[in-house]
Amino acid sequence: MASKRKSRTVSKPVIAVSDEDIERLKERLPCRNKQLSLLLSLFGQANLPTYPSIFIYGHSATGKSLVINSVLRTLQLPHAFINCVECQTQRSLCESILNQIAEVEPCSENNFEVFSRCESMNDFVRLLKGVVKEKNQENQTIYIVLDKAERLRNMEGNVLPAFLRLAELSGCSVCVILISQISWEKFRCGTGFLEPLVLHFPDYTKDELLTIVSRDCPSDYPVEFYRSYANLLMSVFYMACRDLNEIRHLAQLNFPKYIEPINKSEATTKDIHKLWRNIEPHLKKALQTVYLREITSAQWEEYQQTGDSSQPVMLSSRAFVELPFYSKFLLIASYLASYNPVKSDRRFFSKHHGKVQKSKVARKKETSHQLLGPKPFPLDRLMAIFYSIVDARVAPTANVFSQISSLITLRLLSCVGHDDQLDTPKYKCTVSLDFIRGISRTVNFEIVRYLYDFAA
Repeated sequence: MASKRKSRTVSKPVIAVSDEDIERLKERLPCRNKQLSLLLSLFGQANLPTYPSIFIYGHSATGKSLVINSVLRTLQLPHAFINCVECQTQRSLCESILNQIAEVEPCSENNFEVFSRCESMNDFVRLLKGVVKEKNQENQTIYIVLDKAERLRNMEGNVLPAFLRLAELSGCSVCVILISQISWEKFRCGTGFLEPLVLHFPDYTKDELLTIVSRDCPSDYPVEFYRSYANLLMSVFYMACRDLNEIRHLAQLNFPKYIEPINKSEATTKDIHKLWRNIEPHLKKALQTVYLREITSAQWEEYQQTGDSSQPVMLSSRAFVELPFYSKFLLIASYLASYNPVKSDRRFFSKHHGKVQKSKVARKKETSHQLLGPKPFPLDRLMAIFYSIVDARVAPTANVFSQISSLITLRLLSCVGHDDQLDTPKYKCTVSLDFIRGISRTVNFEIVRYLYDFAA
């Protein structure tokens, strides 16, 4: 039955849509004309069956959900659009689909009643037939869109195969559209799968990103001026971030700082170099928080207005909670071993180190170890410092040594020397001072007191 359905869709006529609707869709969905034309040809006329299942994948912010939702709403096709993140169980997923198709909205007026209780896929197929017959939609194709479809893999094993064969099981003209950020190969498991039609939404190119971001231009400024600003923004962020949502957020967030000289009558829209010199240090600050939401936009604007070169307080503790307790002390010990000379270990970590006599002249001649960079250290020195700074008594078990390997995997430590040196391996600490100070604050350890460059 699936092969007959596919053979009918190949030669079907193009969907009867007006030129105004197509132009409206192209205006709303820039840089997606190829995918838009393909979907319009696949959907065909409303009274003809289409593909039983379509799988659309691509990275985030590539227009997958927007294109599908816009086409279905513009053409006024009967559909149900479900975000699988909001449906944790098979029952909630099926009931949500039936509610949208039957146009039933649970609310306080109807005591939040659903269209019908649905416990299994058999009930769902049976109820779907009833809804189609009740709505007199036997001659229309109903589209069921499942966004974040990778969540279906965590449900019962029969859910995904049943949705792929829903048109065959129900005998209705149904098209199930799966939208995901991962490829179709990650969905295959077991048997009973009907291979869907796979469509890929590629990432936006740099020119396409500029075109889309330029559409956010304020009405007070010309589009070319905002496009030049977006081009400068992309020159800083494009190598680190190609997510459209992040780029648009950063463009809108930093634009007031970009036009600050214009508002102060110190420059015009043609003084691009002067505007760039004003915004460049702030863009480099924003580069440290790409993809993160540790501070609000208002806090970030306040941070930009201050001349403080240090990071905000909330940024100093990011990614620290992911490390185990003893791994934090191992990382602190490795930083102390990398930036302290060997001769200072007795002074900082021994109870009876005697008096420290050092002339001021000799101290001035020394170069800061923070400027010289991390020095390699052996494993036995690392463990000696670790046992000195950790409060509890820790036995030298394999668990402790395995955490050193984890720090190397996370690239917080690096192994120095040849791989065949198993007896005396050497390491380097690769984290910055701000990072290790944040780590130290989480375990109430004042690392500055144990650094040679900062000791009195």
